[in-house]
Amino acid sequence: MENKLPTSDKDFVESLIPQRFPFVMVHELSKYSESHLLSGFEIKEDNLFIQDGQFQASGLIEHQAQSVALHTGYKYYLLGKDAPTGYIGAIKSFEAEILPKVGDHLKSEVTILNEVMGVTLVDIVTKLNGEVIAKSQMKTAVK
Repeated sequence: MENKLPTSDKDFVESLIPQRFPFVMVHELSKYSESHLLSGFEIKEDNLFIQDGQFQASGLIEHQAQSVALHTGYKYYLLGKDAPTGYIGAIKSFEAEILPKVGDHLKSEVTILNEVMGVTLVDIVTKLNGEVIAKSQMKTAVK
């Protein structure tokens, strides 16, 4: 398959992850390699994780997990296969410095630390305007 990066084509990005509206927390795929991905997400007012104008920590975790799913989905796309369904297996750590607001545009960097038999260990750093606002390390698994 052809490399379509960078892209903010909503339909293409959504085809790479198992989630569907209104539960989509990634809108953009900027960079991809075997061990790295850069995703983007603009927080809209109608988002399920908005409370009093702020995107909640649970939304940040979901955005980060979907960024990992986006990595897997794009890898499968390049192989000419459908994106698999996956889930969060474990969250080893999660820190949120601030909670972003409606209209903010998040950028998350996924670094693949290890991938064995469908289980992926990743570090994820989420930035807002170039500043780190959240970090996590999690394991995801493909069904």
